[in-house]
Amino acid sequence: MLESLLRDLAPRVLSDLTRRSGQFDLSEDAVQEALLAAATQWPGAGIPGNPRAWLLTVASRRLTDLIRADSARRRREMAPDVTVTAPAADADHTGDRDDSLQLLFLCCHPALSQASQIALTLRSVGGLTTAQIAHAFLIPEATMAQRISRAKKILAEQGARFQMPSAEEFPARLGAVRHVLYLIFNEGYTASSGPDLIRVDLSFEAIRLTRALHQVLASDGEVTGLLSLMLLTDARRPARIDGNGALVPLAAQDRTAWNHGMIAEGIALVTAALSSAPLGPYQIQAAIAAVHSEAPDTAATDWPQILGLYALLEQISPSPVVTLNRAVALAEVYGPDAGLRLLDGLDDDRNLASQHRLPAVRGHLHELAGDRDAARDAYLVAARRTTSLPEKRYLERKAATLSPAPAE
Repeated sequence: MLESLLRDLAPRVLSDLTRRSGQFDLSEDAVQEALLAAATQWPGAGIPGNPRAWLLTVASRRLTDLIRADSARRRREMAPDVTVTAPAADADHTGDRDDSLQLLFLCCHPALSQASQIALTLRSVGGLTTAQIAHAFLIPEATMAQRISRAKKILAEQGARFQMPSAEEFPARLGAVRHVLYLIFNEGYTASSGPDLIRVDLSFEAIRLTRALHQVLASDGEVTGLLSLMLLTDARRPARIDGNGALVPLAAQDRTAWNHGMIAEGIALVTAALSSAPLGPYQIQAAIAAVHSEAPDTAATDWPQILGLYALLEQISPSPVVTLNRAVALAEVYGPDAGLRLLDGLDDDRNLASQHRLPAVRGHLHELAGDRDAARDAYLVAARRTTSLPEKRYLERKAATLSPAPAE
């Protein structure tokens, strides 16, 4: 409960302090220290009556210390023009005000690399510690700390302000925010490397942050579509791993184990978005996920509808991954040979050249076509390319099942 409370309060306190001081980098450090103090003191002393005010008071004092230290170190005046104090009981600083959206846009500033945007979003808006983020991405904590520190320095050098983008900048900046949340969710749902298939903390944070974004921008069809896509996808999580921790593909999952409450919410969201907002790629992906969710099994899936949706997605937002997925749907409707022919056009794509996805799908389609040798070879190529241990084991098992029986 305490960890959840601190993670909920962290972006609000950081928003308060950044708005008052105008210094995001030092404010972020001060808030992290206040959170650490709370995690240390509150279990014994009890949670204060106004925990947000307590955190802001402690963070404000620490910010003053940091400003003084920074001023001495740089030999020039760096203190903000405003006085940093504990929150006042006025309209600007009531407990109901939440500037997390501004904070999210700041963390996704275009001057930052995608990796830095993700790290800064998880720490500043998600409330995760540097150690937690480093663990999620399987890199040393010191490396992640350097990445976050470098990101804050870039924001300071760019003169990035704690405010919403202008009307001209807003669409592109919102697109970056949605994409960062999408990437965080994907990394949580299917970890790109390491021993675990799923990193629940990342997918949970992505859904939580997207919900917060949707509360403010409920009329944005793509924000709604993104939230729907996350819910419909994450609903399958209970059935994706068997009792031994092995990956279970969609076709073999026990669909009664899916979270049907999340499915109902996701379908309602995408239905509303499709009927009231301009069409976008997240809505189409959510619609595809909804079709899968409504089918009792793979055989009963409306594959022609999914194929049509992928064709539409390829028109609106073409990418090799979309084509790869369309090949699977094409094979379900017109046979594996049709899907394999579509895959041939992806062999020279540089984005897929070193990934496991293309040979994994090729192995699946060769298996459907009855070509066991080609399927086995493709699965082995995919197994060598993946950096995810659960996926590697799954692909190796698939290849082993297609190996010829030993001679007697």
